This record gives sequence, C-alpha cells and structure tokens, in this order.
Amino acid sequence: MAAKKPTNWRLWAKCIIGGAAVAVGGPAFTMWLTPTEEELRSKYNPELRKKSLENVVEKQQEFDDFVTRLKEYSKSDKPIWIVVKEEEERKRKAGLAAAKASKQETESRREEMRREAGLEAK
Repeated sequence: MAAKKPTNWRLWAKCIIGGAAVAVGGPAFTMWLTPTEEELRSKYNPELRKKSLENVVEKQQEFDDFVTRLKEYSKSDKPIWIVVKEEEERKRKAGLAAAKASKQETESRREEMRREAGLEAK
C-alpha cells in the first residue's frame, strides 16, 4: 500500500485567501468605482442638470407607482405577465369607451348648436 500524501496546507491557505479576496473585494471594488446619482449629475452641463433635477420627483413617483402595481399584480394566482396583459386590455377598453362617450357628447353638442342656430340637423 502506498503512503498517503501529506496535505499541502500552504496551497489550501492561498486558495482560501484568494477566494475571499475575490468574493469580498470584487463587489467592494465595484461599489467603490460606481458613481452615485449626485456625482453623475454634477458632471452634467447646467441645462441638463436643471432638467434632471426637475424630473427627479416625477421619476420617483413613477417608480413608486410601478412597484405598487407590481404588488397588486403579485396578489393574483396568475403569472404576472398575464395579469399585466389583462390590466392593459382593461385600460384599452376603458380608453375606447371614454373616447366613444366623448365623441357622442361632441355630436350631441354639435346638434344642439345646429338647432340653436336654426340649421337643419343631419
């Protein structure tokens, strides 16, 4: 029977230290290199900076609405993409109904104006 090879502790120590350096150092290095929103905005030209600052509240509200909708969609037993599609269909139908109602109202106003002016109705 062959003699058992001794464990190379030095090699294992290097591997563990190297792995820890990559696992901890990689994300830390990425966080250190990634600029914050304020640092990015400070590099904009003045007009773009002003425009960007005006839109911050609107963008934040948009994101909050998006997250709220996602929470609503996730309450359903159906997959989110199906629920989103159904919601889009509901909105489209509501928009069409509103447009139809608006068109009817416009037509009725037009007819009323024709009658008041003494013109013949169509």
